[in-house]
Amino acid sequence: MARVEIAGLRVDSAMAAFLDTEVLGPLGLDTGAFWRGLAGLVARFTPRNRELLAVRERMQQQIDGWHRERRGQDHDPAACSAFLHTIGYLLPEPAPFTIADHPADPEVAATAAPQLVVPVLNARYLLNAANARWGSLYDAWYGTDALGDLPVGDTYDRQRGARVIAAGRAFLDRTLPLRAGSWADLPDADAIRLADPGQACGTTQHGLLFRNNGLHIELVIDRAHPIGQDDRAGIADIRLEAALTTIVDLEDSVAAVDAADKLAAYRNWLGVIRGDLIARFDKGGDRQIRQLEGDLTCTGPDGHPGALGGRSLLFVRNVGLLMTSDAVLLSDGSEIPEGLLDAVVTAAIGALDVRGLTRWRNSAVGAIYIVKPKLHGPDECAFVDEMMDAVEDLLELPRHTVRLGLMDEERRTSANLAACIHALRQRIVFINTGFLDRTGDEIHTAMQAGPVVRKAAMKQARWLDAYERRNVAAGLACGLGGRAQIGKGMWAAPDRMAAMLAEKGAHLAAGATTAWVPSPTAAVLHALHYHEADVFAIQRTLAEAPGREALLTPPLADGGWSRAEIAEELENNCQSLLGYVVRWIDAGIGCSKVPDIADVGLMEDRATLRISSQHIANWLLHGVVTREEVLDTLRRMAVRVDRQNAADAAYRPMAPAWRTHPAFQAACELVFDGATQPSGYTEPILHRWRRQTKRRRRKIDGNRTGTSAFWAE
Repeated sequence: MARVEIAGLRVDSAMAAFLDTEVLGPLGLDTGAFWRGLAGLVARFTPRNRELLAVRERMQQQIDGWHRERRGQDHDPAACSAFLHTIGYLLPEPAPFTIADHPADPEVAATAAPQLVVPVLNARYLLNAANARWGSLYDAWYGTDALGDLPVGDTYDRQRGARVIAAGRAFLDRTLPLRAGSWADLPDADAIRLADPGQACGTTQHGLLFRNNGLHIELVIDRAHPIGQDDRAGIADIRLEAALTTIVDLEDSVAAVDAADKLAAYRNWLGVIRGDLIARFDKGGDRQIRQLEGDLTCTGPDGHPGALGGRSLLFVRNVGLLMTSDAVLLSDGSEIPEGLLDAVVTAAIGALDVRGLTRWRNSAVGAIYIVKPKLHGPDECAFVDEMMDAVEDLLELPRHTVRLGLMDEERRTSANLAACIHALRQRIVFINTGFLDRTGDEIHTAMQAGPVVRKAAMKQARWLDAYERRNVAAGLACGLGGRAQIGKGMWAAPDRMAAMLAEKGAHLAAGATTAWVPSPTAAVLHALHYHEADVFAIQRTLAEAPGREALLTPPLADGGWSRAEIAEELENNCQSLLGYVVRWIDAGIGCSKVPDIADVGLMEDRATLRISSQHIANWLLHGVVTREEVLDTLRRMAVRVDRQNAADAAYRPMAPAWRTHPAFQAACELVFDGATQPSGYTEPILHRWRRQTKRRRRKIDGNRTGTSAFWAE
C-alpha cells in the first residue's frame, strides 16, 4: 500500500488524492491546512478515545466480578442499582431540559414515515434506496405476499391485478374519503370530490396529488397504460411517498476492513451526495443503468408550479469508537480511530451539499446528518459532540451543522438515555432502538450472571419491554417530538410482507415516528401504516414508561430445558452465525439475506451475528453446552450452509476443510472467545480474518462486494 507523509501522518496515497482533488478542492479548502488540522484532531482525540474504551473494559470487569460473587442468587434490583451507581455505570438523571430547536428538514422533524438502511459499498442498492422516496403501491402488492399469496408465473395475472386494484380503492377510501360514495364506483378522475378538500395538493406530470398524515399520494392517470386503459377512472397506479429518510451505512451492513474498502465507501457517499453516482449492471440479460431520480414537478391547487423531493433525505452512519483504520497511520505505525476518520470525511463530503455544490440539495436547511452507533453512556456522547465541534471548525462549517442520530443499542446508554440526549442536546435529531445489538450487549453485560433465556424468549423479557418504552418516553420528555425522529428497528424478513403489515404497525402504536425496513418495496408497504395512524397524536396518549429496575433485570433462565431444546437452540445459532460469517470473510458481503435453518431468508448483519455468537458463548461459559457439542454442531451446520450456497459458483465450501477455511475459523473464534471480546463485538475478529483473506487473494470480485439481492429492485 503506497503512502504519503503529510503533517506527521502516513496517509494512504489514493485516499489522500481523493480528498485533495474531489472533496477539499471543490470546497475551496487549503489542503495543507486541512491535513495539519486533521493531525491535530488525531493527537487530541485518539488518547481520549482509548481512555473511553478502557473505561468500558474496566466497568465490564467490575460487573463480571459482582455477578460471579452472586451467582446462583436471585436478582436483587436495589443491590444491583447501588453497585452500578458506585462504579459510575448508572448516573443521576439530568434536570428536565429540551433539545435545541435548530431548523431540521421536515422529513426528520415533522413527518412520520419509513426509513431505509442501505450498505454504502454497493452503488446499485444505494441508488435504489436514495430513489425510494416514491414507490408503486400496485407493484408492491402484486409482487409480494402482502395480499396473502405470491404471484404465479411470469405473465400478468389479470385476476391478481383486479385484487390489487380493489385493495387500492379500499386504501383510497380509508385515506382520502370522498364526499359521497366509494372510490370503487368513481366513474372518472374528474369526478373526484374529497370529503376534505384540503387533502388535494394539485397535479403532477403523472396525474393527481393528494396528502394524508403528512405523506403524499400520487394517482397516475394514464388511459394508454395497460392498467389504466381498463380502469373506469383511468388510474394506472397509486404511488406513495415512502422512505422519506435513508441511512447510508458505513457500519454494521458493510465489510470495510482496510483503506481500499474505506475509499470505495467514501466514493459512493460522495457520488450520491454530489448527485452523479451511476451504477451499470446486468439484469435479466439486459444492461441496466441506474442513477438518481429528479424531483417531482407539480402544480398546486392555486395553479402555481412547484416541486416535491424525488429522493430520500440521506443520513450517513459512521462507525463507533472501537475500531481503527489503516487509511491513516501515526508516525509510529499505529492506526487512527476509524470513527474519527469517518466523521471528518463524511462531514467534508456533506459540506458540498451545505455549500450548494451538488446537483440537488440533500438538506434544505443546510444540515449534515450523521448517525453515531454503539456509544456507551453520556461521557462517550459528550466526546462525540466535542469531536463534531472540532470537525466543523476544521471544515469551516457553522456550529451544529452536523446533526447527530444516537443509536440507543448499548445497555449503559439505555440506562442513562436522558443524560446521553442531554450531552448531544445541541445537535441530536434521531434516537432509535435496535433489538439485536441491544440484546447482544445485554447478554455480554450479564455474561457472568448465569445462562440467559433462549433467543426467541428475549422478546418477552422484562428488560426489552422497558427498553422500548423508556426510549420513546425519554425522547418525548427531552423535546424530540416535532424536532427529531424517534425510531424503531428493522423488519428482518424481507420476503414476508404480509407478516410485516400485520406486525410492524406496533412501532407506530409505541410512538415511533420512523422504523427501519429492508427494501424499497417494504418501505412502500410500511408507509401504509403511517397513513392509517397519526403517530404524533399517539405520542400524546402514551403512558409513563417503566423505571430503571425493569430495564436492569438480566434475562436469566430458570433452566429446565430438554436436551432436544438445547440442541435446537445451538443449531439455530450456529447455522445463522456460519451463514453470515462465510459471506463476510470470503466475499466481503456485510449484509445478506441469509437462509435460516428452515431455509427462510432473513436479513443478517453484524448485529445478528453479535447476538448469536454471544448467546452460544454464554451457554458455553455456564455449562449448558460443552465445547465438543458446539464444535460438532458448527461442523454439521457448516455442511448445511454449504448446501444452501451450492448454487453460487464462487462459493468455497467450509466442509471438510475445518482447520484451513478462514470463515469457519473466524466463526469458532467468535464463539469460543466471545466472553472476552470487547462488549461482545464481532468486528475485531471479522476484520482480522477478512484482511488475511484479502491478502491471500489480492483480487476481489467487485460484483460480490455489497449485499444480497433483496435490495435489487
